[in-house]
Amino acid sequence: MNKFKIPFSGRNQSYDMDDVKCVTDIMMSKNTLTQGKQLKNFEKKFENFVKSKNCFAVSSATAALEIIAQLCNLKKGDEVVIPSHTYTSSAYPFIRYGAKIVWCDIDITTRVISPETINKCISNKTRVIVVPHLYGYCADMPKIVNIAKKNKIIVVEDAAQAIGSVLNKKFAGTFGDFGVFSFHSHKNISTLGEGGMLYVKSNKQAQLIQMLRHNGHCNFSFKRKYYWKPAMGNLDLPSLEGNAMLPNNFCITEAQCALGSKQLKKVKKLNKKKRDRANFFIDSLRSYQNLVFHKVTSQRHNYHLLCAMDLSGKRDKFIYEMASNKKIQCVVQYYPLNRYPLYKKLGFSKAKCPNADRFFDNMISFPFQETLTDDEINQILESTKEVLKKIS
Repeated sequence: MNKFKIPFSGRNQSYDMDDVKCVTDIMMSKNTLTQGKQLKNFEKKFENFVKSKNCFAVSSATAALEIIAQLCNLKKGDEVVIPSHTYTSSAYPFIRYGAKIVWCDIDITTRVISPETINKCISNKTRVIVVPHLYGYCADMPKIVNIAKKNKIIVVEDAAQAIGSVLNKKFAGTFGDFGVFSFHSHKNISTLGEGGMLYVKSNKQAQLIQMLRHNGHCNFSFKRKYYWKPAMGNLDLPSLEGNAMLPNNFCITEAQCALGSKQLKKVKKLNKKKRDRANFFIDSLRSYQNLVFHKVTSQRHNYHLLCAMDLSGKRDKFIYEMASNKKIQCVVQYYPLNRYPLYKKLGFSKAKCPNADRFFDNMISFPFQETLTDDEINQILESTKEVLKKIS
């Protein structure tokens, strides 16, 4: 990383002294460091933010997907439609519970799955559709939800990258039956590196989350005369439609929750900053027609990442020149999951996803962390122009 003047950073955000103080206040207090009032406060503030109830803070977005996979009550032979162009945790939690993965293609313009690509994958065995709002762009959820309702399919939104993205005045992650959000170090806001939020549409399923998240802990069903009898706390086996589910430990700390509450106040401003920068960057390169971006000016896109497709066939040469001569680290992201040894060994190597393959084989992801200065953004922009002219 040190050899790059502008690296593709694993950290997107900065913290101010208010953020630091809220964390150190937790450290210096005598209150619990987990499962306390900060957890409830964070969940309530997040519900207010996305204008939906039943939001639960967890240790990561992957943990949220693990819980969702349990709640889907999958049976052998059930199919789950997932794009091949996404991060791995969108897929493997469902395999753990017996699902057959059906790889779905993406729309070449938006880089996310669409009603058209989903329709090609649906069969009478389809039980779940997983919709990642990759790069921060909200997929066409109204149409996708309609398809799901007609076919009695569960909709899971992977909004890990799309916090604050809005379509038709509704937040990404709240259209479907479930939604997950990430506060990983690379996201637009972070709870000290890891953290996530789970949205559950069903009130009945929401009642199980506390047990599934925290080792089966729950209240006793009767009033106790003494708080220590028969035990300090109860444990039970979460069950849905006769299906018992072993609990997990997916808890998030009080310090992370306190910080998350602070960070939520910044989402709208941060997203606007990144969206404005992205559109400035895209507009500045509009004369270079071989470099194709996805331009969106509305809140539908939070520009968690800024990527383009190179139509010239010189993607690798471009990245090499940017890295070796300009000391700017561009990368290639989201290797189609069916190409990985993990999924090949599990029997999921077959995919008809030409758009996903074409996009990955020609994509460039630029450094775009919020902490970049205006001068650094301009340096990336001017370097891009110079390299494109050199290799044309």
